[in-house]
Amino acid sequence: MSYLDKLLQGVEVEWKTLGEVAEIIRGTRVTKRDLISDGIYPVVSGGTGFMGYINQFNREENTITIAQYGTAGYVKWQNEKFWANDVCFCVNPNIDIVENRYLYFYLINKQQYLYDISNRTAVPYSIERDKILKLPIPIPPLSVQKEIVCILDKFTELTAELTAELTAELTARKKQYNYYREKLLSFEEGEVEWKTLGEVAEIKRGKRLVKSELEDSGNYAVFQNSMTPLGYYHQSNVQSDTTFIISAGAAGEIGYSNVDFWAADDVYYFITPYNLKSKFLYYFLLTQQSKISGQVRRASVPRLSKTAFEKMSIPIPPLSEQQRIVSILDKFDTLTTSISEGLPKEIELRQKQYEYYRDLLLSFPLSEL
Repeated sequence: MSYLDKLLQGVEVEWKTLGEVAEIIRGTRVTKRDLISDGIYPVVSGGTGFMGYINQFNREENTITIAQYGTAGYVKWQNEKFWANDVCFCVNPNIDIVENRYLYFYLINKQQYLYDISNRTAVPYSIERDKILKLPIPIPPLSVQKEIVCILDKFTELTAELTAELTAELTARKKQYNYYREKLLSFEEGEVEWKTLGEVAEIKRGKRLVKSELEDSGNYAVFQNSMTPLGYYHQSNVQSDTTFIISAGAAGEIGYSNVDFWAADDVYYFITPYNLKSKFLYYFLLTQQSKISGQVRRASVPRLSKTAFEKMSIPIPPLSEQQRIVSILDKFDTLTTSISEGLPKEIELRQKQYEYYRDLLLSFPLSEL
């Protein structure tokens, strides 16, 4: 026997429409001109976040909201006093019949259904109050509703705690990595030889490919204006073990590739001599990221010129020291990447687990209304 069966053993679950157990009230319009930068109360409108703040409220805390326009059908629990704008629905339940928080969890469980019944052809998207009011709601006894709320609140709390812990772990590892990178790549002026980047490396610009030449899959990634490949190509124009900089779009971002790739015309790449390891150059340039980013010309398309970095001073320690530094930083990079990739997966797993139990607890056999 499942936990839900035990919880519901011997009790009757009645089904009612939302309109029978709650009322939906529309908010009152405020405009951007009414917003105050240091306002006290958030304004809930048609988005997933706050529109802004004002010094008045028209709804109490612990209120269920549903966006009428914009992200139409989006359900949220407001845990503080707020101003409901005119494109925000507030759900006020009859607490003698249905627990407020229980109703919230049930509506969250029907989030996709609310999206489905909204008008997705309109601009902006919209949802009708009457359609929401027809949603069937299972009504077990209040004692059972409270038990379900208690369980789901605990799951919510545990999921939030785990997310915070994993995020803190990642932040700590990144700080540690950045600290050692800065420490390992800090040299006194007379300690090692210094040369400008233009003196020590050949700076080359990539070659443009038009969109029709790109392939969905292929042997070689094409880098253009970000670290995300624009597509793929059947040839490469840059060898593996090469450091490069994006010059437009995500201008100033620094990359390194251990495989051959195609550099498009918004990419500068560096051909290094025998006495400078490309991976060492990559790690050093990362310590100069803020300086390089500061040279980006901000326009409709951000751009970075070659002159912004070709005169940058680069330390040239002995090759053995370069290799030692690269080996240490590679290990830190692997650890940080592992945590970065594992974090979203772990959070997603916990979220799915939470949603599974929420669905289980809120799945009742549908009877005639």
